[in-house]
Amino acid sequence: QVQLVESGGGTVQSGGSLRLSCTASGSIDSIYTMGWYRQAPGRQRELVARITSGDNTQYLDSVKGRFTISRGDAKKWNTVHLQMDTLKPEDAAIYYCNSELTLTTTSPVYEYWGQGTQVTVSS
Repeated sequence: QVQLVESGGGTVQSGGSLRLSCTASGSIDSIYTMGWYRQAPGRQRELVARITSGDNTQYLDSVKGRFTISRGDAKKWNTVHLQMDTLKPEDAAIYYCNSELTLTTTSPVYEYWGQGTQVTVSS
């Protein structure tokens, strides 16, 4: 069983910073991508940032220059961090960790989600 466990959410004033972390555990063969999505009330879930095993990154346009995604230990990659700076009220949402990975050398790629962590930005 694979689990993604998030940490680092909370409440911050506008202009402040937060750092989210997510660690994948379980019977994992290879991780292809890890990333963060967010969902605000009444809105669809959207991709915030994603990083691949080859260190390619992708960001939501509205967070470019403010958020930075990074991988943990490159030798045994199972952790991803999201440094969020200059936070705005519109960044408030539940942030979900996401990963695409394989369980064995011959398994298909599966997608897993964390349970989410709340980010609140007060104006």
